[in-house]
Amino acid sequence: MTISIIEAVISQLGDLIERAVRAGVRRENIIIDPGIGFGKTVEQNLEIVRRLDELKVLGCPVLLGTSRKSFIVAVAGASAEERALGTAASIAIGISRGADMVRVHDVGQMKLICRMSDAIVGRSVAG
Repeated sequence: MTISIIEAVISQLGDLIERAVRAGVRRENIIIDPGIGFGKTVEQNLEIVRRLDELKVLGCPVLLGTSRKSFIVAVAGASAEERALGTAASIAIGISRGADMVRVHDVGQMKLICRMSDAIVGRSVAG
């Protein structure tokens, strides 16, 4: 039986969380990152973003780092503008799927994407 990429990520992150806790890290200080782009196929990266909410089972805030990743180039194109728009789309979907924070290169451009996505999903938006 083959497990999905999200099941593999949950298993690996669960093991790492437990290891960190055993080493003395307080669970409330742990943030998890599914590792978009690290040895994964385009399809696996897309599936992780689609199913990001399933990581909530681990009980830690979720960080999504899709900015300028190669899977965006493969899907959206290679120009700087296309990469930025692909990043924006992945961030908006990621937030709608439960990302608590994002890592981006183009902070100024992505701030509005994050604010709007947070507002749409009903999270508090500071002025």
